[in-house]
Amino acid sequence: MIEATLPSTFRDDDARYAAIAASDPAADGTFIVAVKTTGIYCRPVCPSRTPKRQNVEFFTLPEEARTAGYRACRRCHPDTAAPRDPRLDAVRAACRVIEGAEDAAPSLEALGAAAGLGPHHLQRTFKAVMGVSPRQYWDARRLGRLKRNLKAGEDVTSALYGAGYGSSSRLYEKAKGQLGMTPASYGKGGAGAVIAYAFADTALGRVIVGATKSGICFVGLGDEEAALIEELRHDFPEATLAADPTGLGTTVAEVTLTLEGREPHAELPLDIRGTAFQRQVWEALRAIPMGETRTYAELAAQIGRPKAIRAVGSACANNPVSLIVPCHRAVGTDGTLRGYRWGLERKRALIDTEHRAARRS
Repeated sequence: MIEATLPSTFRDDDARYAAIAASDPAADGTFIVAVKTTGIYCRPVCPSRTPKRQNVEFFTLPEEARTAGYRACRRCHPDTAAPRDPRLDAVRAACRVIEGAEDAAPSLEALGAAAGLGPHHLQRTFKAVMGVSPRQYWDARRLGRLKRNLKAGEDVTSALYGAGYGSSSRLYEKAKGQLGMTPASYGKGGAGAVIAYAFADTALGRVIVGATKSGICFVGLGDEEAALIEELRHDFPEATLAADPTGLGTTVAEVTLTLEGREPHAELPLDIRGTAFQRQVWEALRAIPMGETRTYAELAAQIGRPKAIRAVGSACANNPVSLIVPCHRAVGTDGTLRGYRWGLERKRALIDTEHRAARRS
């Protein structure tokens, strides 16, 4: 796996965060840091103010960060940082070919020629570094182009053909899983979509549940309602948000069962966006029994991607429906708790509550 080639000092996220806090020059070229609150990715030695630990996630390459929706920092120019692992040069060469392809995914032969590797060697190396196959990476880039076209105000037909989709029927078949709503609704940050939301008081603070007419699209935990509403607005800045405590009362009650050591109803409707890889991880998380945890390595092996441990961690971090998809049940290889969007104290409390409930049953 790619971690084996990195300096041992930077193999875990805590060490990476310590490196960016210290602006350690030895970290430059070994990883990329992305800031959730700004949507920007940087080099470890970026001169910008050090972000809070809970607001960052790490990637091996700038291409991974871009696929996750981040944009490059204009101060430290992370795309120009020279990787220290020669395999990363090969993968970046393949990424450049994929990003330049507009009408069809490049063949493994073409990618291998650009990277200086045989097709099968390129495939294995690409998966080891990126956590997805070259074809999946191309699909993710194509979806990213579609989103940008829609947000720029293009009509659906122009946006989808401009992004490289050969037909509208294939796009609409996948739209619910990838966009969380129809392409027309996703356009301009969700303009035309209505997301109802409601709150509940719990032992771990306030819970917010957001839902479209198709199902739940967001679940968050926090202390302040205003901050949680802003989290919901972040994904769909132009959507209409409407408080609906009465209409969502039963749904919110079902979601908060997890905080009492009970599983939410298995058929609770969801309306969430994600890549094919992310959805694999989220389904694996939902399969973890109450009261148990799995390491990121175990989850990676479960979905057939044993070398995609960091990509699994990223998928957990980007889970939009906490509690329903129990990303708090994912832990480090040594059993320690790693990052959780809503705070490690809440993660520990959730795990402890579920352990007690499992012992009682």
